[in-house]
Amino acid sequence: MEQPTTDRSLSRRGMLKLAGAAGAGAGAIGAATGTASAVPTAPKGGFAHPALLHTQADFDRMAEKVKAGAQPWTDGWKRLLSSRDSATDYQPRPVATVIRGGEGANFHLLFRDAAAAYQNALRWKITGDAGHGDKARDILNAWSATLKELGGNADRYLLAGIQGYQLANAGEIMRDYDGFDLGRFQSMLVDIFYPMNDRFLVNHNDAVPSNYRANWELCTLASIIAIGGLTEDQAKIDRAVEYFKNGDGNGCVKRAVPVLHEEADGVVLGQWEESGRDQEHTMAGVGWMGALCEMAWNLGEDLYGYDDNRFMKGCEYVARYNLGKDVPYTAYSRRMGRRLPGQRGALHTEPEISEQGRGSTRPIWALIHNHYAVRRGLVVPNITAYKDKLTPEDGGGLRGGAGWSYDHLGYGTLTYTRDPEDVGATAPGAARETRTADDASGSAAGGGTRPQGGAPHDLAATGADGVLAWSAAGASALLGGLLLLRRRGRGANTPGSDA
Repeated sequence: MEQPTTDRSLSRRGMLKLAGAAGAGAGAIGAATGTASAVPTAPKGGFAHPALLHTQADFDRMAEKVKAGAQPWTDGWKRLLSSRDSATDYQPRPVATVIRGGEGANFHLLFRDAAAAYQNALRWKITGDAGHGDKARDILNAWSATLKELGGNADRYLLAGIQGYQLANAGEIMRDYDGFDLGRFQSMLVDIFYPMNDRFLVNHNDAVPSNYRANWELCTLASIIAIGGLTEDQAKIDRAVEYFKNGDGNGCVKRAVPVLHEEADGVVLGQWEESGRDQEHTMAGVGWMGALCEMAWNLGEDLYGYDDNRFMKGCEYVARYNLGKDVPYTAYSRRMGRRLPGQRGALHTEPEISEQGRGSTRPIWALIHNHYAVRRGLVVPNITAYKDKLTPEDGGGLRGGAGWSYDHLGYGTLTYTRDPEDVGATAPGAARETRTADDASGSAAGGGTRPQGGAPHDLAATGADGVLAWSAAGASALLGGLLLLRRRGRGANTPGSDA
C-alpha cells in the first residue's frame, strides 16, 4: 500500500464536529504543517455570487492591495493594465459559428474575446470604472446574441471546454451588471457549450476512454462546473465532482496522476499522465485542474485535498521537473483508438519522460501555490519556486499573443495572492450548501455518472496522439488493475485504472 505522508491537519469528519463545516484531511509533502481551519464552506441558504474562480472577498482584497500599492499585487495589476485586451476600446468580433480544427478555423475570435471580457471585468471589479464594466458586458452580450454553434474536428471539444469555463467566469463576474443579459448568456452556455462537454465525457468522441489525454477532460470538467455555478445547477456541479473522483477517462484525478513515487526522504511525487508526451500539454492539464479545484472550492467542494492531496503531488512532480531537476519516471502505457465492440484499443507506451517544452511559462502556478502553501499552510517547495519564477503572472495574450497563451485566464499574482494572516477561520466558499464529509477519505468506488448524449462524428489525430495510459509498463506493468507506486529501493501498489 501507499506509504502515508505527513498529515497534521484535522480530519474532515473531525472538522465537522468542531466547526460544522466540511473540510478535508490531507497529507503534506515532506515535513509540512497544515492550516486546519482552511476548509471550503458554504452558507446553508444555497448559492451566493460571485463564486467561481473569485469570490467577493477576493475582489475586495485585490482592490485594497492595488489601492495601497502593495506588492506583489501592484506588479500583477500593471501586467493586466499592459494587456491590449483589457482596454475599453477593445472591439469584439462575434460570429454565428466558431470552428476549431480543420477548414475554416476561426476560434481565435472567441478565445481573444473571452479573455478581453474577463480582463475588463477584473478592471471594473477592482476599480469600479464603468468603462471597463460596459466593455465586458458588451462583449458577452454580443456573443450570446450571435453564437449558434461550435464546429471543427475533435478539437471542437477543446473549444467547448476552454472557452466554456472562461466565458462562464467572465459572466459570473458581470452577472448583476446593468444591461447584462444574464439569461441569454446562460442559455448560450447551457445550449451550445454544455452538450458538447457532456458528450465528450460520455463518449470520448467515440473513442476508448483512454484515447484522450488528461488536458482534454480537465478543461471539459472546468467548463461543466463553471456553467453549473453560473446557472445554479447543482446536477452539473455534482457531475464534474463525481467524474473528477471516479470518471473512466483521464480527467479522473487517479488517472491524471496515475503513478505515485515515494522518495527516500518520504516525499511523494505524482507522475502526470502526459509527462511522457511533452511538458506543454502536461502544464495545460495542471492549469485546468487547478481552475477546476479552485471553482469547486468556492462552491464548497475540496477537490484540492481529495485522495490525500493527489493533485498537489502531481503539481510538485511537474514543477520539479520543469525547474530542471530530476524526477523518477515509470514507463506509461495507454490504450487508444475507436470504441469498437469487443476491442480495447491498441496499447501505446511512453518509456521516458519528455523534455519537449521543459520550463514552460504558463500562468497557472500562483493559484496552486496560494491554495496549498497559504490556505493550507503546506510546504510545497517546487510549486512555490515555479510561482516565484513567473511572478508577476501574465494572462491571455502573454508573450506576444500566441494562441496557446489564451488557454488560461492568468493574472494569478493579482487575483490569487493571499497574505497568510489574511486567511481566516474559513476559506472562501459561497455558492452552495456544504456537503457532508463522508467521501473525504479519498477512496472512490464505482464509476462516473453517465448521462445520455449524442454520438460525435470524428476522431482527430490530435486526440489519438494525446491519450491515456492505464498502466505502467516494463517491469512495473499493469497487474490486476493496479498501478505501481514506485519507491526508491522498494515498491508498493496503489489503486489505478481497471482498463
